[in-house]
Amino acid sequence: MSGKATPYSALPATAYWRTGVAEPGPWGLAGLWRSRWALPADARFSTYGSCFAQHISRALVARQMAWIDAEPAPARMPDAVAKAFNYGIFSSRTANIYTARQLLMLTEMASGDMNPALPEIWTDKGRAFDSLRPTIEPNGFRSIEEAQLSRLSMVRAFRRSITNADVFIFTLGLTEGWENAETGQAYAICPGTVAGEFDARVHRFRNYGFVEIRSDLESAFALMRAINPDLRILLTVSPVPLTATASGQHVLVATTRSKSVLRAVAGEIVEADPNTDYFPSYEIITGAPTRAMFFEPNMRSVAPQGVEFVMRHFFAGLDLTAGARAGLAVRIDYNEAETRIEKEAAAEDVVCEEIALEAHNRA
Repeated sequence: MSGKATPYSALPATAYWRTGVAEPGPWGLAGLWRSRWALPADARFSTYGSCFAQHISRALVARQMAWIDAEPAPARMPDAVAKAFNYGIFSSRTANIYTARQLLMLTEMASGDMNPALPEIWTDKGRAFDSLRPTIEPNGFRSIEEAQLSRLSMVRAFRRSITNADVFIFTLGLTEGWENAETGQAYAICPGTVAGEFDARVHRFRNYGFVEIRSDLESAFALMRAINPDLRILLTVSPVPLTATASGQHVLVATTRSKSVLRAVAGEIVEADPNTDYFPSYEIITGAPTRAMFFEPNMRSVAPQGVEFVMRHFFAGLDLTAGARAGLAVRIDYNEAETRIEKEAAAEDVVCEEIALEAHNRA
């Protein structure tokens, strides 16, 4: 071997597979992520995205950090009822945001570029369901008007969670989605699976590609920064596989395709934008070192030990050395009465609309 210096000569141990992965093993992994920003000790976080994003919000709350709850439950609402009505799950009652196209729609409504009344309201047996979040109320709304008012409240809260955040954390979940072929509206889930009625002439399947997803995310982030110019964005990819695929592929192949595209998009965006960062929750759970040991027997749900493992790396890499803001409360809360959020264990079930697709499995 030549004794001449090369670009590889001074690399740290973590740059080599043997010393960075094979020798330390899963429990010795270190330096997987280090935040590219020094944040204030009381930095304010908004969290959104797919099901796995809920673990991040719970971990922030458990550590008494400033997680933004911009649409809290009514005062004195019992915890079980509040959760059933999707309060305290994300920073506003958006429900899961599975695709970049959904995020762009919500951001357009929050910025004033789209009328919040435009997306469909479905009716079924005298009840109304918001096509953007059809399971947000367990039994639907009493009327279309009530559904519209609830959506408007959510959009306003979503904007507040952008305005008041230091960091907007978004967990990318899926590339597959459904749209209205006539209006272009993206749906939270295929119409007819949990609410609404499927119409093959109107409803089309979309498996968004790299270019579309990157464009949608960058457009959404530009709108967010028009609201809050100082906003930093932290991306991550959910390690949770697809419940089902409409792509025609085997679900394992479809999952790999989706996660690979999302991971590639996140990487490209972060390389181009210093105010965007990426946390490797996907790699931590699905990477070779862990040998799939953090998945439950269904090979889809992440076990509590896996969630804790991910959060350990998250907080180890989070840089909160910029000093705290004088006089700012640790918790940001927009309800003048008492707050509802309690510390939640990682073992608690997450709210996941996509899992409803399993009910359609005839096998």
